[in-house]
Amino acid sequence: MNFQAVRDEEITFAELVADLTLDDLRNLTNEMVDTMSLMLQPYQTRSFQSMSKFATKQARAFYAQTYDVAVPDWPGEIDFYRELAAEAHSNGQSVLEVACGTGRVAIRLAQEGVDVVGIDLSPAMLDVAREKSASLSNMRWVQGDMRSFELGETFGLVIIPGHAFQNILTAVDQFACLASIRRHLVPRGLLVVHLDQPEVSWLGDLTRDLGGVFETTEEFIHPMTGCPIRTLHAWSYEPATQTAISHKVWEEIGKDGQVADRLDQGPIRLHVVFRFEMEHLLARAGFAVEAVYGDFFRQELRDDSSEMVWLARSRQSGGSSHTPRWTGPE
Repeated sequence: MNFQAVRDEEITFAELVADLTLDDLRNLTNEMVDTMSLMLQPYQTRSFQSMSKFATKQARAFYAQTYDVAVPDWPGEIDFYRELAAEAHSNGQSVLEVACGTGRVAIRLAQEGVDVVGIDLSPAMLDVAREKSASLSNMRWVQGDMRSFELGETFGLVIIPGHAFQNILTAVDQFACLASIRRHLVPRGLLVVHLDQPEVSWLGDLTRDLGGVFETTEEFIHPMTGCPIRTLHAWSYEPATQTAISHKVWEEIGKDGQVADRLDQGPIRLHVVFRFEMEHLLARAGFAVEAVYGDFFRQELRDDSSEMVWLARSRQSGGSSHTPRWTGPE
C-alpha cells in the first residue's frame, strides 16, 4: 500500500482505500492501522474544506465542468448584484467576487462593463471561468485562498455569492476572511454575503433518520459529453460544531436507462451560520450591518426564509493600520 503517495498528495486517502484488496486487508499490521488513523485526522479536524486538495482530480474536473448547469441562479440574484455593481462602477470602482468558482456571477457583471476580479482556490474552476470569459478584457482571475489574500488594490463592492462563505468552518478562519476583504474595500465599501438559512427541524432530522440517506436531487445534461447525469445527495449534521456534511454521487445514465458510470464527490463540510452569529462576526471584523434580507428581492428575513443576504459596510478605510485583530480562542 502506497502511503507515501498520499502524504505527497499524488493520490487521496480515499483512493488508497478504494484500491485495497482482500489480501491487503488480511495482511494489515498494527503499524499500518496506526498510519491509516493518522492519515484520517486531517479529514476529521480540518478547518477549511477545499475541493482543490481533498477531492479526486476526476471529481474536481467533473464539478467544474458541470457547475453552471447543475447550480441554477437564485431568483432575483443576478439583477441584485448587477444593481450594486452598477453603483460601484458609476463611482469609478471595481468589483471583487470571493470564491468565484466558474464565474457564474462575475462574468455577468463584467458583461455590463464593470471591472471585475474573481478569486478562487480551485484551478479547475478557474480554468472554466477563463475559457468562458476569454473575450472580456475587464475580467481578471486570481487563484487564492479566501481566508488570506493580497491583491494590491481596493474595490467598491465585494461579494461572496452562493453560500461560499460556509466553506469556512471555524470562527478564526471566518474572521481572517472578513479581515482580508476589509483590507480590499474602499472607505465605506460594501460587502455582500449570501448564506443559507436551513430549517432547524431539518437539521434535527439529519441527526436522526434522514442523516446520510441518499436521494435523487437533480438531473441534467453534461455540457461537454451530452450524457444525462443524475445526482444523488445525502446530508448529515454535527450540532456541536454547526457542521452540515454534503455528500454527492453523480451517475451517468446510458442509452438503456441504466447507470453507465458513477463518480463519488466525497463528503464536503459546510458551516451552518446563524443570524446573530453572523451579525457579531461582521461587527468584530470592522463592518457595520446595513441590511439583512430573506431573498434577493430585499424582502424581510423571516422564519420561513431559506436565504440570508447580508449587506455590510467597512467602518474604516481599506488598508487601515487599525484593522481589528482576532482575540478569541484559536
